[in-house]
Amino acid sequence: MPASPAFADVSAEALNRNLIERVNVGDMLTRSAELHPQRIAIVDGVRRTTYAELDAQVTRLGHALLGLGLARGDVVGVMARNCQEMLLVYFACARAGLICAPANLGLRPSEIAWCFRDSRARVLIAETALRAHADVVAAEQLPDLEHRFWIRSAPDDEVPGDTLDALAARGSDAPLEVYVGDRDAVQLLYTSGTTAQPKGVLTSHLAVTMAGLAGALALHADAGYTTLVALPLFHCAMLNSISIPVLLVGGKVVLTKGFDVVQAADLFDREEVHLVVLLPMMYGLLLGDPAMKGRTFGHMRRAMYAMAPMPEERLHQIHAMFPNADVVLGSGQTEFTPATCMQRPEHQWSKSRTWGTASAMTRVGVMDDEGRLLPRGETGELVYRGPQVMNGYLNQPEATAASMRHGWFHSGDVAHIDEDGAIWFKDRYKDVIKTGGENVASIEVERCLMEHAGVAEAAVVGLPHPRWGEAITGVVVARPGVQVDEEALIAHCRALLAPFKVPKAVVVVAEFPRTGTGKIQKHMIRKQHASLYDAR
Repeated sequence: MPASPAFADVSAEALNRNLIERVNVGDMLTRSAELHPQRIAIVDGVRRTTYAELDAQVTRLGHALLGLGLARGDVVGVMARNCQEMLLVYFACARAGLICAPANLGLRPSEIAWCFRDSRARVLIAETALRAHADVVAAEQLPDLEHRFWIRSAPDDEVPGDTLDALAARGSDAPLEVYVGDRDAVQLLYTSGTTAQPKGVLTSHLAVTMAGLAGALALHADAGYTTLVALPLFHCAMLNSISIPVLLVGGKVVLTKGFDVVQAADLFDREEVHLVVLLPMMYGLLLGDPAMKGRTFGHMRRAMYAMAPMPEERLHQIHAMFPNADVVLGSGQTEFTPATCMQRPEHQWSKSRTWGTASAMTRVGVMDDEGRLLPRGETGELVYRGPQVMNGYLNQPEATAASMRHGWFHSGDVAHIDEDGAIWFKDRYKDVIKTGGENVASIEVERCLMEHAGVAEAAVVGLPHPRWGEAITGVVVARPGVQVDEEALIAHCRALLAPFKVPKAVVVVAEFPRTGTGKIQKHMIRKQHASLYDAR
C-alpha cells in the first residue's frame, strides 16, 4: 500500500501495476544494490559506502521525507557541494515521488532564493559550510518553505536545527513503494543564466534513465568502473552524464569538493580511476604543476573535457599524461538530459574540433529558420529528438513551446553535420557576431587566440562600434608567468584568419566571470567592456 497519505488516491491495483512496469530513477539504485551489494558505490573523503548501505539509506530518507507531509511532485531544495548526501537526497526524492532541486552555488543567495521561490520548494537541505548563504536564502520571501535540515560539513560543526541524519533516522526500513509515473519530474535544474534569468528545467524519470543508459553505453562503463567527480553535482554534466551512468551499472563514484591537483592525482592512483571530466583550465593546472612533471596515470581509460575547445598541442600533452585513455569531448544541455553527443575514440584526432556524434537515444538534425531540415553539410540550428528531453520550463509555457516548435527541440546552437554524423559546432545563435555586414562565429576566433602560446583562455564577443555595428573583440587570460601583448595577438590572428574575422581589439584580464558550473558569462563580458570603443 502507499506509504503516505499524499498517495491515498492511488488504488492498490494501480500501484501494483506501476511497481512492475514503471521507469523510476530510484529503482536503478535498488537493482545495482541487488546485483552488487558489497561493492563500493560512493567514496567521499574517508567514507566508503556500499550499494547495500546506500540503498537502505535512500529508503529511510524517502520515508522520512514523506513523513513530513510532502505530496507527489513537491520540491526539495538542496544547497551542498559534492558530497554523499547530495546523491542520497536525489535518489530518496526519486523513490518517494518528489522532485530534487540542487541549487547552483555559483548564483548569488538572492538568485538561489528566486529559484526556490519559483519552484515553491517546501524543504531546504543545506550544508553547514554554506550556512551564511543558506540563512540569507531562507530569510528571503519563501512562502512555501516549511522545513530546514542540515548536512554536517565536518563532524564537529554546530547545527542550528535538525540534521539530515536525524531526519533519516525517523524513516522506515520497509520497502518504499509509492506510485510514480514515468514522466513525473525527478529533478529541477536551473539553467546557468549565461544570458538572462535562469529557467527551471523539469526532467522526468524516463528522461534521466534513458540518458543514463545511453551514457553507460558511450562510456563503456561496467561494475568495475570508477569515476572521479570534481566538477559540481548540481550541474547536469556530473549528475546525469557521469554519476548516474556509473551508479546504474554498479561502478564507483569518487567525490571531491572542487579540484585540487595533488588530491586529484592521488585519487587517480589510489582509487584506480578510469574516467575523469575536467574543464580545459583544469587540465592546464594538471599539466602545469611541477609536481606532475613526468607523471602518468595508467588506469585512466577516458579523459573527457567540455565547455571549451582545446588546441591540438594541449590534447597531445593530456594523452602523454594519460597514455591509455581516449581524450574526447562530450556535449549536451540541461534541457536535453546529457550527454547529447560525444566524440568517438576514432575521431579524437581527425575530428577533435567536433562535438562528436549523437548518443544512442538521440536524433540530431540541422534546421533552417522556416522549420525545414537541412541536408548534411549545410549550416543551421541544431535540433534534437529523443526520450531524454525535458518535460518543460517550470512556469514558462511560452518558452517551452518555443523550444519545441516544428516537432523538434531547438538547441540554440549553430552547426552542421558531416557525412560521419559528427557535429561541427559554429556558435550559439546569441554569440554570432554581426560585423560590417558579415556573420562571424566567435568560437572560430577563440580557437585562433587559443593557438597563441601565451593564451590560457579566450572569449570573443561583439561590442558596440559606430562603424562596424559590432566589433569583434577578444578577451584573454594569459598563461601563468607569461605576458601577452594586444598588438602581437592581433597580428597572430591576422596571419590565420580572414581580415573581417580579425579582432578590432584584444583585452587581457586576470579572470573571466563564470557561472557556478564554470561557463564563461559572455553577457557579463559584454557589459564590462561595453564602452571599450567609445575612447578609440
